[in-house]
Amino acid sequence: MFKKFSYEDVSAQNQVKASVQRKIRQSIAEEYPGLEPVLEDLLPKKSPLIVAKCQNHLNLVLVNNVPLFFNIRDGPYMPTLRLLHQYPNIMKKLQVDRGAIKFVLAGANIMCPGLTSPGGALDDKVESETPVAIMAEGKQHALAIGFTKMSAKDIRAVNKGIGVDNMHYLNDGLWKMERLV
Repeated sequence: MFKKFSYEDVSAQNQVKASVQRKIRQSIAEEYPGLEPVLEDLLPKKSPLIVAKCQNHLNLVLVNNVPLFFNIRDGPYMPTLRLLHQYPNIMKKLQVDRGAIKFVLAGANIMCPGLTSPGGALDDKVESETPVAIMAEGKQHALAIGFTKMSAKDIRAVNKGIGVDNMHYLNDGLWKMERLV
C-alpha cells in the first residue's frame, strides 16, 4: 500500500468543514474505543483537520501536518504505526512467527501459516474485514497494520493463503513521512 509512497502521491489537501470533522472523529471513536480519553488531544476541535487525498482512493487525516489516520475509499480509519506505538492497546492484535517478520517488513501480506504456527497468535474475536495490529514474536511494538481477509477462526481452520492484507508496515513510505510538508 505505502511501499513507494512519497509527497508526490498526495494530489490534494483540504481543510475539512466542522461537520465532516465531527463525522471523522465519531467514526474513529466508534472504531477505537480505547482512544476515547485522548481523542481530544489527538484531534482537537479547535485546530484544523486536513484530509490529504492520495492515489488509489487513499485518504490521510492530518493534524498539524502529521498523518494520524488513513483509510481507503470509505473503509474504516486505521491509525498510522507511529500513533499505534504511542497507544499500543487501541487495536486488536495478531502475532506472526519469527520467520514471517522479514517478509512483512518487505511489504508482503500476512499468510495464514505465519499466524497459526507455534510463534504466531490469533485473537478468536477478530472478524473478517477488521483492521488489526500485526505484532512479531518476541517484539514489543507492532510491525504492521493490516486488514483481515477472513476471521481468526477461518484463518485457523483453512491455514492456507492470505489471512491479512498488509496496509502499512515499518519503514514504508508513510512511516518515513513524519510530517507532510
